[in-house]
Amino acid sequence: MVTTSVNQIGEAKLEIPIYQNYINGEWVTSKTNELYDSINPANTSQVLGRFQKSSVEDIRLAIAAAKEAFPEWSKVSAPTRGDVIFKLINLLEEHKEELALILTKEVGKAIRESRGEVLKTIQAMKQFSGEATRLAGETLPSYNEEIFAYTVREPLGVVGVIAPYNFPLGIGIWKIAPAIIAGNTVVFKPASTTSLISVKIMELFEKAGVPAGVVNMVTGSGAVIGKEFGENEELKAVSFTGSTDVGVALGKAVTQHGGKMQAEMGGKNPAIILEDADLDLAIESIVTSGFFDNGQRCTGTSRLIVPKPIYREVIDRLVAKAESLVIQDGQSEDATNGAVIDENQLNTYLHYVQSAVDEGATLETGGKRLTKGDLKNGYFVAPTVFSGVRPDMTIAKEEIFGPVIGVLEVDDYEEALAMANNIEFGLSSTIYTKDLEKAFHFVRNIQSGVTHVNLPSTYFENHFPFGGKKESSIGPREQGSTALDFWTDIKTVYMKP
Repeated sequence: MVTTSVNQIGEAKLEIPIYQNYINGEWVTSKTNELYDSINPANTSQVLGRFQKSSVEDIRLAIAAAKEAFPEWSKVSAPTRGDVIFKLINLLEEHKEELALILTKEVGKAIRESRGEVLKTIQAMKQFSGEATRLAGETLPSYNEEIFAYTVREPLGVVGVIAPYNFPLGIGIWKIAPAIIAGNTVVFKPASTTSLISVKIMELFEKAGVPAGVVNMVTGSGAVIGKEFGENEELKAVSFTGSTDVGVALGKAVTQHGGKMQAEMGGKNPAIILEDADLDLAIESIVTSGFFDNGQRCTGTSRLIVPKPIYREVIDRLVAKAESLVIQDGQSEDATNGAVIDENQLNTYLHYVQSAVDEGATLETGGKRLTKGDLKNGYFVAPTVFSGVRPDMTIAKEEIFGPVIGVLEVDDYEEALAMANNIEFGLSSTIYTKDLEKAFHFVRNIQSGVTHVNLPSTYFENHFPFGGKKESSIGPREQGSTALDFWTDIKTVYMKP
């Protein structure tokens, strides 16, 4: 599985592990014989590993292995398939600190956040292992007294999974687990920036007893692998998490040949703070949802909508909190935030900051790369607050995926709700108020798939369905009671003795 190459840095020679694709239960080298590096975004001189730059031929080999494994795996009883996920729980527990450290080194997030991702993944597996015994159909009475009628769920076949970099352990496993519980076989494509943690995912599934060919992994270019995933008719479904532009294009390709598509995509999530809110609670929650994980959460708060009477107070409090956060290497127990994922994301952050300034927003704090001391070796950025933001500004409409919050001023609740809904995205939302009437009105009328009252927009529990509206989602919800909907077909059976 692992060989080494040598990097020369100054006088030092460093051995760098080389990782392979996982196909049909074996670790194999790409047909291209080309590699790419995964680096530590907090220290860009540290190469964490070298990975296979896969070709279309590699992808097709993985699909062929999954196709060959499907007949036997689909015949295994669903509860027995669920036993694999039950074993995975213990493995995640045993390796949780190792996994958290890899996440921090590869993603850049604070170790506290990495531990949280591992915990959420364990919680999800507890849910999914039980779903194997709830792969239910229904029995309904027929008009004909001689007919017995019922439905059963059947697997789709070979499916593709594409995971993002922000929660690579959690989302990768959250997608693969229900797919294989349903009886499908999987080809997995991780984000290139988080290939090391994805290798660990394959190792965990192997240790949990997944047969050869049931789960396969190819690493490399999203353009190459995504195109093949979209066009290859052997893939009966693709589940994707990432940007809206990529998700929509991939969805068109997949559905064009009759495949099923599930996509969790962009968000530009609003938070409303009303005059009667507990401001201490609201500001703490906004910091959690808008700044933690460097804002690299699809459910993160990026639009803060506030009535005039408390507008300045909210900004001042938020600025004070932003400036108190500890930004350093995420491996430090003191770190609030670590580095953003890569140079591209750093430049995206800087681009949107400049765009906001150019369009007339007021930079209250942040808006810069941090380079003091050891921070100069990584992609560190300051938590950022803009006031004077208008709904027509770029910063109020486009997803930044960084620790940037734009504060918008309104006259009243009605204007706040209208502004919250005036966006192409509809993933998550939240309101802070003690007024139950307004809280329930907000819940009924906000156009988002997930919503909250007096909680961060990032709050979630794995045993509830997750997904968005508008341009934030395609297809059935993930997780919870709906987790298996996307991964199965319904067959209706009519029987006459």
